Amino acid sequence: MLTPEKTALVLLAAGRSDRFADGDKLTEDYLGQPLALHVVTALERIPFLARIAVVWDTTLDFVSRGFQVIQNPDSSQGQARSVRYGLEAAEKAGAEAVLIALADMPRVTVAHCYRLFDASDNGATLVASSDGVRPMPPALIGRDHFAELRALEGDAGARSLILRGHHVITRPEELVDIDTRQDLEDLRNLEAAAAIRAARRRSD
Repeated sequence: MLTPEKTALVLLAAGRSDRFADGDKLTEDYLGQPLALHVVTALERIPFLARIAVVWDTTLDFVSRGFQVIQNPDSSQGQARSVRYGLEAAEKAGAEAVLIALADMPRVTVAHCYRLFDASDNGATLVASSDGVRPMPPALIGRDHFAELRALEGDAGARSLILRGHHVITRPEELVDIDTRQDLEDLRNLEAAAAIRAARRRSD
């Protein structure tokens, strides 16, 4: 089984927020902190070998959260380019695997990521998350697939690769990703409704 101590976390945060209308979605407030820092906070207790954030033109301070920051000057070339930059840094750090996560998925949990490790094997590991319908990040990928990761092109990122892997199913709400302002508003409404239900249970 792969372990976090031999794995580099690669956080993809170089999107241009093209579908978000105006503004940088990763800096938008969600529950009192920037959207992108929720997954950072959720995974900070996992003892990764290295933490790498691939960014483009951001004001977010990933360095203070323990990340090596890699600038992606080619972000318009698609997510695969960010994966490549992150992988290069992971290999330099001596990683035997990468856990690829997206900065616009604020509800990813540490428990789910440990389930990915539990489902891993060795360098041939290819384990992705799933909402029961489609595979997606976070994805744990062993070094046997590094050459294929480097060869990816376009905005599909590692999608074509993780389609072939083992899929760990979790609740869809844990894998929500934010592409539009409506997505963010829907998530805020979901949180508000959950808070109301919790308050009602406490008062019963």
